Amino acid sequence: MRQNVGMARKFVRKHRRGVKSPATSAPRPATQTPPEPDKGYYPTDSEALRAADAALAERGRRLDGATEIDPLEAAEPTEDDGQEPDGGPGEGLEALEALEADDGPDPDATLPPEAPKPPPGSREFKYGTRLRVLRKIADGGMGSVFLGEQLGDAGFAKTVAIKIIRSDRLADPKALQMFVDEAKLVADLVHINIAQVYNLARYKDRYFVVMEFLHAKSLSQYLHLFRERKARPPADMSAFIVSRVCRGLDYAHGKRDRSGRPLGLVHRDVTPSNIMMDFRGAVKLTDFGIAKALTMNMPDETKVIMGKFPYMSPEQAAAKPTDARSDIFSLGLILYELLTGTRVYTPRTRDELLKLMNNYRIRDPRKIVDDLPDELVAITMKALEKDPAQRYKSAMAFGEALEQFMYGKGYGPTNEKLAAHLLELWPDVDRDKVE
Repeated sequence: MRQNVGMARKFVRKHRRGVKSPATSAPRPATQTPPEPDKGYYPTDSEALRAADAALAERGRRLDGATEIDPLEAAEPTEDDGQEPDGGPGEGLEALEALEADDGPDPDATLPPEAPKPPPGSREFKYGTRLRVLRKIADGGMGSVFLGEQLGDAGFAKTVAIKIIRSDRLADPKALQMFVDEAKLVADLVHINIAQVYNLARYKDRYFVVMEFLHAKSLSQYLHLFRERKARPPADMSAFIVSRVCRGLDYAHGKRDRSGRPLGLVHRDVTPSNIMMDFRGAVKLTDFGIAKALTMNMPDETKVIMGKFPYMSPEQAAAKPTDARSDIFSLGLILYELLTGTRVYTPRTRDELLKLMNNYRIRDPRKIVDDLPDELVAITMKALEKDPAQRYKSAMAFGEALEQFMYGKGYGPTNEKLAAHLLELWPDVDRDKVE
């Protein structure tokens, strides 16, 4: 027995001599494969980490018609014609590869400052992640959005959307700061009726945002479909959609930072194109790109007009300070359009919009659609009061009025009913398949 123990100790000592201490030995090349156990010694933790880093550093590999990048090379959008991209596996990926050699502008001149140092007592660690780009979903003023997958260990893959800032926007520090501020602002807005942001990252001085993928249609597409059919959406479904946006807005308006201070957040771009409805019946508010908050260094809204003319509040159009009630007016305009099939304002310029707001009253919706419920009309018109003090005091109050209308007499619209309604409108969509 003692002889066997002695032999075992000799064996351990012999093999221990082969293990190189990371503190005394020269670092191994990052690309070298860690030695196998039968080669005489086992890799130390630092060696294993270096090997893992080297594996994660490999990028640009083709995988099943997609591009896998760590984390992502930016892409340029095509001209936005208001239609969805045709889409197919790998579409738009050539643009990603073409930018591989583009180092972009001077980062010192354009990139916002890094995050402040972490508080004492906190701990940080890095972990490797990869993104697989599948196809382009849409183009916008700030950049392009791609369907992708976030990849992890053991076959983990999460379907995500990847929003990449346009290269020409990098030359404008204010535009770049707005892109970064939006991601940082929405990061802590966690609500079922707000599209979630998972991460903000940078690759070759090009910022991108990893966010929740929505298998959805925008309210703009929804309205367009009814216009093509010369019809109007059901009134109860319109009330339901707007009530869910109210929930998301109320949460955002009341959001506080981690120290408990109110953010004073106002979306300022509540429009049909920024409201999404997924095929499971969830309604999501998106695109806080021009939102203002006390923590954000936004342009002075009394000097710089931001937003889309047809959905501006009177105070927003007049370059006056805005608060949550401005978003309520914008949402009231959307509800009016859903109920009547008609936009309240169709201005081409700000001056034209101000003239309409100052010289004309909003027409009673029943003069366009005579069978609208009186209660729903009253709710709509209260949200559209020119004087902010006469509107609903909060998005919650607006939403509660709509819910009282929908459910005051019994069973009303639900997420499931909205999902069924959307599938009736788009019967070719497979809601269980990400295309």
